Amino acid sequence: MRKSEVLAAESVACLNKALCRLKDIWEEIGIPEDQRLQRTNVVKNHIKEERGVTMLQQEKEIRTQVEMLVKERTQRMQQLKALTERDQDLCDTLCSDPYALDPNAVPSLEQLDGFRQHIVSQTTEKERRHAEFVGIKRQIILCMDDLDQLPETSFEKDIICEDQEAFCLSKDNIASLKLLLGQLEERKAENQAVCEAHREKIQELWDRLQVPQEERELFSEHMVASKKKNLDALEAEGRRLMELKRLNMRNVTEAIRSEIAVLWEKCFFSSDQQQAFVPYFSNDFTEQLLGLHEAEILRLKQHYEEHKELFEGVQRWEESWRLFLELEKKATDPSRFTNRGGNLLKEEKQKAELHKSLPKLEKKLKAQIYVWEQEQAREFLVNGQKFLQFVEEQWELHRIEKENEKLERVKTWLLI
Repeated sequence: MRKSEVLAAESVACLNKALCRLKDIWEEIGIPEDQRLQRTNVVKNHIKEERGVTMLQQEKEIRTQVEMLVKERTQRMQQLKALTERDQDLCDTLCSDPYALDPNAVPSLEQLDGFRQHIVSQTTEKERRHAEFVGIKRQIILCMDDLDQLPETSFEKDIICEDQEAFCLSKDNIASLKLLLGQLEERKAENQAVCEAHREKIQELWDRLQVPQEERELFSEHMVASKKKNLDALEAEGRRLMELKRLNMRNVTEAIRSEIAVLWEKCFFSSDQQQAFVPYFSNDFTEQLLGLHEAEILRLKQHYEEHKELFEGVQRWEESWRLFLELEKKATDPSRFTNRGGNLLKEEKQKAELHKSLPKLEKKLKAQIYVWEQEQAREFLVNGQKFLQFVEEQWELHRIEKENEKLERVKTWLLI
């Protein structure tokens, strides 16, 4: 075989080898079959069209293409490695599964772009969970401080003591954080409720035992905060005051009686209703007598709070009625015309307003009294008399009095 034929055969072999290598690379980087055929035809057509170009030049061009593709393959694999490492870091932090992409296969551009978007999404989720973790951790620390509680479980120690950057931000851990915070807040609320109950009792005993203000102020810190040390102090003060109460049975009983008398007045108890509480009039100051008074004061307070709006309405009517009568009396005073301070006009305006507001208030009270009587299964009495009947009588007496005044004026005028 001639030398030229040998060279030609070698060139064809090199060209075929290069084409095969080119096809392998196309396959590795994920170029579809139809595009591979298209690119192969382009190469063939290029060879046919470029007849003036030697086989060596053609081989050189193909090798250049191969080198470019190898470079692109290397770049893609490097990008894939960097993305995989970043994804693994995020998986470790979020306790999530790795992105589903073979780290040993050359990825397509679309696959790399999808991977990048996944990394962005996971990074955003990490930042969100981290911010949530930091906020919940801060609240947990505050609750534990209020409860004077140290971390006990391994999970609590991980939250409080460990580096927060090392904390696993899994969905389960975030849910456990919220659960722990809820439990601590519930205990804190219970502590506050218990402390508040102690404070009310202590304040009540201070008043009944007439504890000096200076002594109360020394205890003021515990009358505000609700930490464990405050709860302990409140309980101790409660025990101390209960002992003082036992030693001052008479004084405490009489102090409660004063409170009962005030509530009787607020609730418009009649003399018969007051007399019904027989222990009030006993002078045998025992612990049993004190207990009866404490039970009665609690009952009266509850009764007043349940019907506070009605009782306050009745009191408001009585005050308005007294003012109305005063203004009516002033209206008959001849000296009022010598007043230069503008009081006359002011009083007339005030009287007109009361004349309008009193019937409205009476109508509202009538509805409230109806509800009260349905609930209590008894009549609503004010100082032993039905309130609405009392109101009607007051208006009737007022009308009669006005008529009598008118008759007196007529008699006086006739005598003149």
